[in-house]
Amino acid sequence: MNSLTIFEFDKVVEAKAGAVGLAVPRRVFAWLDMQSLRNDDDAPGWLKPTHLSGQRAIQVTSYVGVIRAPCGFQIEVLPKTGRNTSPEEARALLIEMLKCLAGFRHIKTANADLVAERMPLLEIFIQQFLLAVGSLVKRGLRSDYVARQDNLFALRGRLLVARQISLNLVRRDRFFTEHDEFSQNRAENRLIHTALRHVLALCRSQESQRVARELSFVFSDVPPSVDVAQDIQRIRLDRGMGYYESALDWAKLILQGLSPISGMGSHHAPSLLFPMEAVFEAYVEKHLARQLRADFVLKAQASSQHLVAHDDQRWFRLKPDLLVKQKQTTRLVLDTKWKLLDAAKKNGREKYQLSQADFYQLYVYGHHYLDGTGDIVLIYPKTDTFTEPLPVFDFPKAIGMRLWVLPFCLKERRLKLPASLQLRSVFVGESSKASQAEDFNAVPA
Repeated sequence: MNSLTIFEFDKVVEAKAGAVGLAVPRRVFAWLDMQSLRNDDDAPGWLKPTHLSGQRAIQVTSYVGVIRAPCGFQIEVLPKTGRNTSPEEARALLIEMLKCLAGFRHIKTANADLVAERMPLLEIFIQQFLLAVGSLVKRGLRSDYVARQDNLFALRGRLLVARQISLNLVRRDRFFTEHDEFSQNRAENRLIHTALRHVLALCRSQESQRVARELSFVFSDVPPSVDVAQDIQRIRLDRGMGYYESALDWAKLILQGLSPISGMGSHHAPSLLFPMEAVFEAYVEKHLARQLRADFVLKAQASSQHLVAHDDQRWFRLKPDLLVKQKQTTRLVLDTKWKLLDAAKKNGREKYQLSQADFYQLYVYGHHYLDGTGDIVLIYPKTDTFTEPLPVFDFPKAIGMRLWVLPFCLKERRLKLPASLQLRSVFVGESSKASQAEDFNAVPA
């Protein structure tokens, strides 16, 4: 076995006699251990050393995707959305959520041949890249005029006198010239060809390898990129080249580490990792906007307020995830949190698994963006232990401000509302949105 599927916050141990829990080969565990103990600027924040039943273990934090060791062993990390979530359900959910993340809008899962529920994530992204390149090839590779210098038998373009004298003083039949050549050797094609070569080394699916080889043959007249960063800077989509956009976006992701969180560093093992906080925020932002009533708009990543003023300067910018505005007036402040709450833990010690720091944060947001009067909202994923809004939280020293903790249904893509006239005046109710909810058989509630 050269792969392992786990969920976020699971722990892995070294495979040996007496090992308890999820085990990986010795060299893979040694590599994970080395990465988790790094203290430089490139140290991965998605690995943490810990213990499990007296054994040394490595825990994956709130990141999902694929960790690929230098030896090729892959650890697939899936989001945890409940106690009994299957890998197929979690994988399908993650793919849907990633569609909302910047840079991954080209993911297409509506096609009938979606075997993504059983296909490892890395193979899914490779397949999406190959589909994009295949669509590009059907419309044809674009060429461009490229300046070229060569020693020719006939005069073509501009004669370079200095080079002609130094090289062809006794060769009267040669002309060293600089001329423009209409060629497919342009930065966009070089990047895609290079990404295809990378994919051949990464993918394990025989079908994907076959498709990658066929597409590489189409680019046989295009040399691979020798300076990826420079070629990315040279990308120029001329008129009529819009169909290149999807393939180029995938190519850049593949060549730059396959992820907005680069897991490459000095060990040259590309990983596909996503912080679930950012994924959940993007997912809520996209779908919550559709739940607003006509007069309201959703604003993401507001940053107009600061915590303190000092010597005519404003310090410590306050950035709530979302604001609901009506014209120029802020009506709601919302913050998303990827954490599994438990409504049964209603006591002073466990506090539903809520974080005190999150309450402090929302309290400050409410005072600065709502002037201490109005509703502030914490949004968590809806799970089997958190299905309904929690009772409202009041602030004794801020009588006009209330805090709501609400579940966001990942299946129906909507926020579960409490019996609050203020919130229901902003959001469309459940009965109005139920008809618009799409049926995702593989996505948990």
